[in-house]
Amino acid sequence: MPDLLLELRSEEIPARMQRKAAGDLKKMLTDGLVEAGLTYEAAREYWTPRRLTLDIRGLNARSKDIREEIKGPSTTAPEQAVQGFLRKAGLSSITDAHVHSDPKKGDFYVAHISKPGRAAEDIIAELVPGIIRTFPWPKSMRWGPASAKPGSLRWVRPLQTILCTFGPETEEPVIVDFEIDGIRAGNVTYGHRFHAPGAITVRRFDDYVSKLEAAKVVLDADRRKEIILADARNLAFANGLDLIEDEGLLEEVSGLVEWPVVLMGEFEQDFLAIPAEVIRLTIRANQKCFVTRPQGALEGLSNHFILTANIEASDGGREIARGNGKVVRARLSDALYFWKTDQGDLPDLDQLQASAEKFGLDLNKPLDQRMARLDHLGVTFHAKLGTQGERVERIKRLAEELAPIVGADTALASRATVLAKADLTTEVVGEFPELQGAMGRKYALLQGEHPSVAAAIEEHYKPQGPSDYVPSDPVSVAVALADKLDTLVGFWAIDEKPTGSKDPYALRRAALGVVRILVENRIQLKLASVFGSAATRYAGDSADQIRDLLAFFHDRLKVYLRDQGARHDLIDAVITPRSDDLLQIVRRVEALGKFLETEDGRNLLAGTKRAANILAAEEKKKTLVAEHVEPALLREDAEKSLFAAVNQAEKQAGEAIQNEDFSGAMLALSVLREPVDSFFERVLVNDEDQAVRANRLALLTRIRTATGQVADFSKIAG
Repeated sequence: MPDLLLELRSEEIPARMQRKAAGDLKKMLTDGLVEAGLTYEAAREYWTPRRLTLDIRGLNARSKDIREEIKGPSTTAPEQAVQGFLRKAGLSSITDAHVHSDPKKGDFYVAHISKPGRAAEDIIAELVPGIIRTFPWPKSMRWGPASAKPGSLRWVRPLQTILCTFGPETEEPVIVDFEIDGIRAGNVTYGHRFHAPGAITVRRFDDYVSKLEAAKVVLDADRRKEIILADARNLAFANGLDLIEDEGLLEEVSGLVEWPVVLMGEFEQDFLAIPAEVIRLTIRANQKCFVTRPQGALEGLSNHFILTANIEASDGGREIARGNGKVVRARLSDALYFWKTDQGDLPDLDQLQASAEKFGLDLNKPLDQRMARLDHLGVTFHAKLGTQGERVERIKRLAEELAPIVGADTALASRATVLAKADLTTEVVGEFPELQGAMGRKYALLQGEHPSVAAAIEEHYKPQGPSDYVPSDPVSVAVALADKLDTLVGFWAIDEKPTGSKDPYALRRAALGVVRILVENRIQLKLASVFGSAATRYAGDSADQIRDLLAFFHDRLKVYLRDQGARHDLIDAVITPRSDDLLQIVRRVEALGKFLETEDGRNLLAGTKRAANILAAEEKKKTLVAEHVEPALLREDAEKSLFAAVNQAEKQAGEAIQNEDFSGAMLALSVLREPVDSFFERVLVNDEDQAVRANRLALLTRIRTATGQVADFSKIAG
C-alpha cells in the first residue's frame, strides 16, 4: 500500500498556532481522502516552527469504481418531478434513464450511475491546493508581488515550499504534481536555517526524518520537548539547582526551535528581593526562559535561569547566555522598581481622603492607599453595574451577611473585602495582570494584616476552574462567595446571561466556583434568600430573575455532580425548581444512590414506579381519585397494612428530612418495600366499586407523596 508524505514549509509559525494547525491539516486532508473514496491505515501529523508535515500510511492507490441506482418517479409523473430526478441523478435527458416495473406501483424511472475510480495522485493533487487556500489560520497574511492581486494566496507566514511524494515502500515514490500561486510541489525540503540551509531531496517519510535530523531539525515536537526538559534538568542539577518545570512554557519553547540547545544564564543576587512569582513571570513572559531554585529548596529562586537556543554556537553559547542575561536584568530592574513603588506613598494622597473615610481605610498603609485610589478614580467595573468602588461596597455588605453562616469573623471578612481589589492599581499587577490577588496578599502581609485577611485577598478569586483548589479558610470562603454571587446577581439584573457557547463574563465559571465552595466545604446556604438580598442593591429585585438564576445553578450543580460520577437520573429526581440548598441536594443524591444499591431500595423503586404509572394512566382517563384515604373502605389486609406503613414512613421520613438525616429518611421509606409488594400481589386497584377504587388510588397517591419527600422516583431509571 502506498504512503503519502506532505510538508508545507514556511517562515516561522507562531508557537501557539502550531499544534492545532498540524491537527487541522491532518483532519482536512484525511476527511477529503475518505470523502473521495480512499482509505488509509494510519496518519500522524508533525510540526516545527517552519513546517507542517503529514505522514499517511497504507493509502489506497486508487478509489473504487462506483455503481449505484437512483430511483426516480413514475413514468406518468408530471414534468416538474421528472426534471428534479434528472438534476439529482446528473442526467441530461430522460432517455438516459432506465424504466423498471413494479407489480403494485407500475413503471418508474431508474438512473444507473457508474463512476470509474480515480488515481490517488489525482485526488491528492486536487485536494491539497484547496486545503491550503481555505486553511483556518487565526491570522494570515499575503506577501510578494502576487499579494496585490485579488484572491491571492494567504498563509500564516510566507509559504516557501511544498513537498509531496506518494508511493509504496518497495518502489520509487512519485511527486504528486500540483501548483498553487507559483509554488510547485516537489521532493525537496530544507534543513535548519543556519546550520543546514541547503536543499535536501527526499523519497518518503523515513529518509525525510533522518535527513532532517542530519540537517539539525528535530521534526517531532514531543521529542523536542523531551530533549529540552531532560537537558534543562541535567544542566540545573550539574549546577546544584532544581529546575522549576512549566508545561505551558515547555510547549511554547518547543515551538520556537528546530534544534534545541539548552543553556544557562544568570542575573544579580540583588534581584532576588523581588517576589518569586514576579521574577518567574518577568523571565517567562519576556525571554521564554525557565527559572531555577537551590537544590532541595521548597520555595524561593536562584539567580540562574535556563534558556533554549536554536543554534549550536561556536563559543558554546556563552554570548547567547550573556545577551539573554542582559535583557533579563533590564526587565528585572523594571520589576524591582514596580515592587518598591507599590510599597511607597502615592503622590495624590491628599485627594483620597473621602474614599478612605467611605471604606474605613488607613492612608498610612500602601494597600489602603491603592484601594482609596481605585474608588477615587471611579474605575468602571461594567457600564451598567457601576464602578469598582461601588462593587466593593456591595461585596462588603454581602460578605458581612455571609460571614456568620460560613463561620467567619465578620470584621475580618469586611476588612478582606475592602482590600480584595486594591492591588488592581499596583504597578506589578498593571504589568502582570495574572498576579492580581497574589500581589495583594503579599502587600497585605507586608503592612501587617491578619493572615486570614491576606489569604482572602488572594483566594477570593478561587476556584478559577474545575481543577483549581477551593479556599477553606472561612474568611476566604465568605469573600469568595460574596464576590461571585454579587457578579452573578448583577449580570442577571442587567440581563447579561450566558447564551449558547458565549459567556464573556465567565458566569458559568463563577457559578461552578460557588457550587464547589459550598459542596466541598460542606456549607449549607439558602441561595434564594442570598440572591434576594444581593438583588436589592440593584435597580430590580425580580422574582423571575431569582428563579432563573437558581435554575442556572442547578445546571452547574448537575455538571459538577456528573463529573463526580453521580447518576443524572438521581440528580433530576432530587432537584426541584425550589431547591436552593446545594449541599442538601448533594446529600440527597448520595443517600438515594446508596439506598437504591440495596434490595429494599430496588424493590421499593419498582413498586413506587408501578404506583405512579397506574395513577398517571387513571388520571389521564379522569378516573375519580379520592382526596383522602378512608380507612373504612379498606377491605383487604394488604391494603390496611400498606396504609399503616405509609403513615409511619411518611411521618418518620419527614422528621428525618427536617433533621437533615437523608439516610434516615431512606431507612424510613424502606419499610414500605414489603407492604407495597404485598399490595400489588393481593389487591386489585380497579375494583368494581367506584368508591373502593377511588380509595385505593388515593392510597397509591400517598405512596407517591411519601417517597416524593425524598425524590421523584418516577424520574429514576430502572
